[in-house]
Amino acid sequence: MQTFIPRGVCSRQIVFETENNILTHVKFSGGCPGNLQAVAALVEGMPVDEVIHRLKGIGCGDKPTSCADQLARALEQSK
Repeated sequence: MQTFIPRGVCSRQIVFETENNILTHVKFSGGCPGNLQAVAALVEGMPVDEVIHRLKGIGCGDKPTSCADQLARALEQSK
């Protein structure tokens, strides 16, 4: 398991695990529970590079980042 502290978003922590370049587990602490559970359910089982490609750069309202973007950054940092 790896832990990432997001910046500029409501979520306080992202815990994730990868195996053979596949995202196998994601859990957000804080933030919008329903939306973040949905994001986790959609990306678990996907290749890490695909998750990064799909989520990187997504903003939230007028913010230049989002919890999804922060997950992409966490995955990039872990590579």
